[in-house]
Amino acid sequence: MTEVFGWKHACGRQGQEFADGTSRAMTGRWTVGIYKDLYDFAAKAGSLEGYVYPKGKVDMSYLARWSDNLVKQYRDLPPEAREEIQSQCNETLGRAIQSLVPILGEDHEVIKKLRSLVKGKLPSSPDDFAYRR
Repeated sequence: MTEVFGWKHACGRQGQEFADGTSRAMTGRWTVGIYKDLYDFAAKAGSLEGYVYPKGKVDMSYLARWSDNLVKQYRDLPPEAREEIQSQCNETLGRAIQSLVPILGEDHEVIKKLRSLVKGKLPSSPDDFAYRR
């Protein structure tokens, strides 16, 4: 077993069953696969931010599935992992939301889904980066 974020991880990927028939989600036993899960979520969130950044035309046909996948990936992360990445999630997805609101409007389903992943205040614009070099 390894320890990540202060909790122990057994073998098995999310969705797979352990020998006793329980799953990782059922038992709270998480694996080192959490690193992959975190990376996948962060990569997709960052890709969305870049894709919707105000630069021209955005193909809206991708957004519903993209936002659905992000919501699922986020919710599949253990609470401790979500807590660790929440501020970065707020910034990245907040900037994506700020890029999309002028196109979709505040009440669009995609905006609502993405907002469900942001806790607290949104960045002021798609260009609002907390850390500047």
